[in-house]
Amino acid sequence: MALKRIRRDQARLGMFIESFDGSWFRHPFWKSRFVIASAEQLAAVLDSDIPGLVIDTSRGSDVAGAATPAPSHGAEVAGIAPAGVGAAPSRAAPPPMPVAPPNPSRAEERARAEAAAVVSRSKKVVRGIFDGARLGKAIESEAVVAVVEDISATIEKNRAAFLKVVRLKSKDEYTYLHSVAVCALMVSFARQLDLNDRVTSELGTAGLLHDIGKTAVPSDVLNKPARLSAEEYALVQTHPEQGYRLLVEATGVPELALDVCRHHHEKVDGTGYPHGLTGAEISLAARMGAICDVYDALTSNRAYKRAWSPVQAITEMAGWHGQFDPDLLFTFMQSIGVFPVGMVVRLRSNRLGVVLDPGRRASTARVLAFYSIARNSAIAPEAIILADGAYGDAVVAKADPAHWGAAASEAAALYVPSNRAAA
Repeated sequence: MALKRIRRDQARLGMFIESFDGSWFRHPFWKSRFVIASAEQLAAVLDSDIPGLVIDTSRGSDVAGAATPAPSHGAEVAGIAPAGVGAAPSRAAPPPMPVAPPNPSRAEERARAEAAAVVSRSKKVVRGIFDGARLGKAIESEAVVAVVEDISATIEKNRAAFLKVVRLKSKDEYTYLHSVAVCALMVSFARQLDLNDRVTSELGTAGLLHDIGKTAVPSDVLNKPARLSAEEYALVQTHPEQGYRLLVEATGVPELALDVCRHHHEKVDGTGYPHGLTGAEISLAARMGAICDVYDALTSNRAYKRAWSPVQAITEMAGWHGQFDPDLLFTFMQSIGVFPVGMVVRLRSNRLGVVLDPGRRASTARVLAFYSIARNSAIAPEAIILADGAYGDAVVAKADPAHWGAAASEAAALYVPSNRAAA
């Protein structure tokens, strides 16, 4: 294996891509190891937001000119040790490669237009499924599969564009687009977890059908702008079981989708419903569904509240101890590239940083790097906007600053109100 890091604009046909720099969420492929075999694949790489990539010249074409060689062992391709909290400090990483932020292009405009078209088509199908369920009609599993395939194919081309488009929904179309959004989030989440294609497709189906039971709840209750009464809330809480019964009677619906429909309101501390399951009693799929469902609900306009920003939603979710699987929630954060304000994180560049508030209009994290793992000492604070790709840096793990010899209070002191005010 002969690995080499190159810039995005150096990509050529015949290259074997070993990995992409930056969050997987920003590259346009489900897989990160493949040969660039077509002009379409090459265009997708060149038009993406990735800051750079690692190629294997022993399995594909090389590029003329100098490039930073990458280590031969996978965990250190980006110049870092494995991401576990207990890992020993590693030697200094080569400085990340400066890459100019990509400018809006016709390809990005096409991606947004295609995403909007898929969202529109999906919404119509979901509306038909839900309206049919209200009338007692059988759920057409073929229609569900077609929507999941359509959404999955679009995410494969450009995840960011699709998830941005699907987040823009009014309170009037929430019921249908929420299902489309949770489907997309589940597919993306599955890819972050490196699950196989069959399971990923079933998780997408689960996301699309998770709220089908709400067809049995009166719309005036679901869309009530005021606080629900105890009786109304009890009625809403019946929707997982109502949905499960609908799906059991349908043909071609995977067991995984039945499970998510029934248990996406369970909480790891046992305070959820309908069965009060705890911890490992809740399946991986249902724990994923709970995270995707709540995240999209929080970032959507509802009859009774305005949408929160992605950062606000993730920050609040991270503080709801006992509701979500914390490790799984962090993986979800990596999949969408958004992290809670105040979290201390480890960066690909072998530094520790604290996540800052990016500001009311921004949806991506600002991190203040303050500690060098390689030198085992504090450094001059440096603000980084992870999403712009300017330094090719990324969050690779949560971090305990005390493990690296830095006082926790030192990290906390860097997250002060003035940082938020300046955003």
